[in-house]
Amino acid sequence: VPSTRQELMKLPGVGQKTAGVVLLAAFVLYPLISGIQISFTNWNGYSPRFKYVGLANYKKMFHDKMFYTALKNTLIYGIGSTTLQTVIGISYALLLQKKFHGQTLARVVIYLPAMIASLIMGYISYFLVQYNNGAINDVVKLFGGAPVDWMADGKRAVWIIVLINSLQFVGKTMIVMIAGLQGIPESYDEAAAIDGAGYGQRLRHITLPLLLPAITTSVILNLIGGLKLFGIILSTTSGGPGYSSHSLSTLINYLYFQNQNAGYSAAVGMFMFLFIMVISTFVRNFFERKVAGLS
Repeated sequence: VPSTRQELMKLPGVGQKTAGVVLLAAFVLYPLISGIQISFTNWNGYSPRFKYVGLANYKKMFHDKMFYTALKNTLIYGIGSTTLQTVIGISYALLLQKKFHGQTLARVVIYLPAMIASLIMGYISYFLVQYNNGAINDVVKLFGGAPVDWMADGKRAVWIIVLINSLQFVGKTMIVMIAGLQGIPESYDEAAAIDGAGYGQRLRHITLPLLLPAITTSVILNLIGGLKLFGIILSTTSGGPGYSSHSLSTLINYLYFQNQNAGYSAAVGMFMFLFIMVISTFVRNFFERKVAGLS
């Protein structure tokens, strides 16, 4: 994209703002408008022939058990991952904010999984939880237990995926929280300690309230990432068993490529876009009110 912008700016009369508008239209607005158009058709994704079916795809969506399962799972992936990442990320930040021998190494090790593509992280994790020769089952057998098919149960698979996603991106949360902690004057904590406040009291009444802007940023980013989770699901369960671990993202992929129903897939995609926008806006406004209340 940067090279494309530079090429556009070489054209006569094209400035930086114009190039930005052209790129926005080409890579955001046009696909969005095309997606809306396709959602009102019965296009199969391949044939040049299709017809408009009005709101039929949207009506079908709200009577589809697969859609409701994917919607429920999407909420679990988003809220579950965000909660775990926030709690664990704050804990790591509190432990690693002060200098000690090996501090940098510890931070790098925790952050390292975030540098791996989600699809690859999913494949790596699958080798841990697979039934035959999985690392976890090898440990279970070592202690005399029977191997477990961890991903055979849809509900359990969903929570395993939540855990994998949380552990992969908790390093990002940690970095944001450490930055927030470094912006809190130490004098506040020292004054409270002199007044007799214990660590728990200082954490609850000083550290966490002043950390709220960093928590807001982290929660919104993690929530959006969890709600559109795709790669880890695709590489661990592909939405199975059956369709019990699908998210809206993987359902869109399934409907388009395996079910050859591009129109319905586009309708689900439009719903997902609005769903994430509404949820993230609500959460942002909620935290902004909390931050404003501290001012």
